[in-house]
Amino acid sequence: MSARRPLEQVRTVKAVCPHDCPDTCGMVVTVDTATGRAVELRGDKEHPFTRGALCQKVSNYLERVYHPDRLLHPMKRVGKKGEGKFTRISWDEAIATIAAKFKEIAASADGPQAILPYSYAGTMGKLMYASLDRRFFNRLGASLLDRTICATAGAAGCDVTLGTRAVTDPEAAVNARYIVNWGSNTLVTNLHFWKVQLAARKLGAKIVTVDPYRSPTAAKSDQWIAVRPGTDGALALGVMHVIFRENWQDDDYLSRYCVGAAELRERVLREYAPERVSHITGLPVPEIETFAREYARARELFGGPALIRVNYGLQRHGGGGMAVRTIVCLPALTGDWRHPGAGALLSTSKAYPFDDHYLTRPDLVPKGTRTINMVNLAEALHGERPVPSAGEETWPPVRALYVYNSNPAAVNPDQSRVLSGLAREDLFTVVHDQFQTDTADYADIVLPATTQLEHFDIHSSYGHLYVQANNAAIAPLGEAKPNTEVFRLLARAMGFEPELFEESDEAIAARSLRAPPTPGVAGVSDALEGVTLDATKAGPVRLNVPRNWAPFAEGNFPTPSGKCELYSAREARAGRDPLPHYAPPHEDPQTRPELAARYPLQLLTPPAPSFLNSTFVNVDTLRKSAGERTLEMNPADAAKRGIADGQMVRVFNDRGRFRARAVVGESVKPGVVVSLGLWWRKFTDDGANCNTTTSTATTDFGGGATFFDNLVEVTAL
Repeated sequence: MSARRPLEQVRTVKAVCPHDCPDTCGMVVTVDTATGRAVELRGDKEHPFTRGALCQKVSNYLERVYHPDRLLHPMKRVGKKGEGKFTRISWDEAIATIAAKFKEIAASADGPQAILPYSYAGTMGKLMYASLDRRFFNRLGASLLDRTICATAGAAGCDVTLGTRAVTDPEAAVNARYIVNWGSNTLVTNLHFWKVQLAARKLGAKIVTVDPYRSPTAAKSDQWIAVRPGTDGALALGVMHVIFRENWQDDDYLSRYCVGAAELRERVLREYAPERVSHITGLPVPEIETFAREYARARELFGGPALIRVNYGLQRHGGGGMAVRTIVCLPALTGDWRHPGAGALLSTSKAYPFDDHYLTRPDLVPKGTRTINMVNLAEALHGERPVPSAGEETWPPVRALYVYNSNPAAVNPDQSRVLSGLAREDLFTVVHDQFQTDTADYADIVLPATTQLEHFDIHSSYGHLYVQANNAAIAPLGEAKPNTEVFRLLARAMGFEPELFEESDEAIAARSLRAPPTPGVAGVSDALEGVTLDATKAGPVRLNVPRNWAPFAEGNFPTPSGKCELYSAREARAGRDPLPHYAPPHEDPQTRPELAARYPLQLLTPPAPSFLNSTFVNVDTLRKSAGERTLEMNPADAAKRGIADGQMVRVFNDRGRFRARAVVGESVKPGVVVSLGLWWRKFTDDGANCNTTTSTATTDFGGGATFFDNLVEVTAL
């Protein structure tokens, strides 16, 4: 609380961080009641999991709220697309313009499917992420958006093996004694779970990080295993080989709660000897053997069970879904699912049985409505279509695009073609945002959005087990409006049924907590029992699951068999390999030597600690903290190209190019380069970011993005 203001002049408000992070931190906002201005934002020390700590980004959130470049009024374009020239208009004019255009398109021969909503996780609140927006576009009959850009490959891979996400009680992970951050920069992207790991380390745990890049997490771990990009699945299979070869598996768990152990054993012993895995992964055989031994025998060697924190980075390549499917088999082999805080953790999201059907009303979708994968926005904007299904004769062009909770001009793959699509004069584009992003520069209508301090919402999490409401702390700045209010206005202008849209946000939130019982993760069909809206407005409320929850201790997997499916009959029926196997990246030097001859370096583009995807790039404090765009490369690769540390370089392939400053060192192995993202184009010196080089190819499962499946070359400038 500000020491300069008397107590009677301030009030505090409980809030929640809305950003795409598993931690979903509790926040406390202090408001000057005389001015209505938020004067302080801090972490909520009463939150049982986040305990008062905020990351660097959200610690500076007030700078975002009161940024001089906040959009405060609706605007319409007056310049060419991409120039970013607009003039102020009223909300009435903005809504009337959008509704008239939507009605015109819906009544045309192309129909409402020529309208495409585009959103993702700019906010993770249940209301602002997916509620009245989905109802509106479903009722309109617009094209459906397959929101795949981040997590679907890993989710689908988990589902094959487990029937749900890999989950355990994050607070109980203090009980683990061998912790593997597999493709997870936990210190940066899951800060509070890193603190749990440090607490476990004080009790004797060893922390290992498997990552092609020596991230901050890898640097602070007890061991860094520098696997080659896209080969994590092969490493997991090599670990299985050693476990079965040495008979370290938990036969009791396998026989009681799994199917396919014998078939999996036969495959890995025949096909994935450490020598072959060493060739694929670039890891020495002794390192593979030691990792397998320590993981499988953690209780004997370190005094407790093992936990794998598997994250989404490792699934962003062509074989990413299979890689995650394979890794989450490991706790079944060792029996670590038996123990609280052990096994594997990808996401706690499926533990929250909110009534998503009520929130989004998928029953409103007209039969036969097409779905467009958001990863393929470049193709969609250029009128390119997938292979047509039987009986499909028409593929309407995308004539209108409504963007909210996202910045596709910066975050989407094949950036150059996304931009040329956005530049189409015949494309009507609406952007609802807090700032004039790279995408907003191409809009016809720009709408001002509220920040988290200016609207109500309710939050689940994908990194802990607490529900909390976000209470509005201040009035909306200027004429900014939340997503829900904008879609109410549009629904009225379109003449849609009031009963679908006129319920208040708090009433919608309260109703979403009353989901009917559904099958899901073991023991969580009634996880919201006793969780009320009033309680969540007062602070975080833990789901109705036991302390030290171990959902798969006695099996209870929500698969067709009810068991952990090491062998998947569903995959066999679909004509796919029913067993885990190594699926290489689309662009892999070992399998694509002709491409690697031109572009020999594997480029990874993880988020910079100062940014969250493209969010926060325009906050001066955070952009200055990030410094400039860099490219980390191994000394051997730099010397081969005559590149010195600190020199400007060009990173390129057939899709595009961008500039960065070389950082030469041992943070990556030879053949790998890393450029931290994700910069807005308007804050770069060449008008491009790393996504000029990334591909729109998708993953094996889930249709996910393949951002880390990207061969490039680097030259000095």
